[in-house]
Amino acid sequence: MGKAGVARLWPYLIGAALLWYAILLSGVHATVAGVLAAMVIPLGRDEGSSVLHRLEHALSPWVAFLVVPLFGFANAGVSLMGMDPALLLSPLPLGIATGLFLGKQVGIFAAVRLSVALGLASRPRGATWLQIYGIALLCGIGFTMSLFIGGLAFPGHPALAEQAKIGTLAGSLISALAGYALLRFAPAAATPARATVPDRDEADASP
Repeated sequence: MGKAGVARLWPYLIGAALLWYAILLSGVHATVAGVLAAMVIPLGRDEGSSVLHRLEHALSPWVAFLVVPLFGFANAGVSLMGMDPALLLSPLPLGIATGLFLGKQVGIFAAVRLSVALGLASRPRGATWLQIYGIALLCGIGFTMSLFIGGLAFPGHPALAEQAKIGTLAGSLISALAGYALLRFAPAAATPARATVPDRDEADASP
């Protein structure tokens, strides 16, 4: 449809719905359909006529204020009553928390540095490397998808699913606090001094 220049949104939505139903019947998790459908919706060169931009802007408020909070409310419920603090040091929650806190910051920051070094991207103007590292820390807040994957990883094992939730919450909390602290106290980027242009009267008076 993109090659044919289809600019209306409803044909893509019908195709996405049919794809979702087919994948659901195949036994593969139906969320894969969303990823595949988004990959084939054309971006376009003009933002005003972009099918993907229109869909993204239409879904953004629903996702931000309904879908994600509802997902978190339904999936993050974990009882802390009688929980032994030593449980945080168990292999499963400790591994998930470490992956979120250390794995994400190292992977994201290294990818940014490598992209800049290879000339594939440029560092954002007005941002220091320390501030970019702070953003990489915040990327460890892996709330929704981490809970989703944890639920898929341990079907029929509620005890392990609860441990996965605890690890996700712990890793996300540590990443949020560390990222906030670093960005809060990181020095701002030095702004280059602007050259002063002499007034016309001063320029005329100069020899």
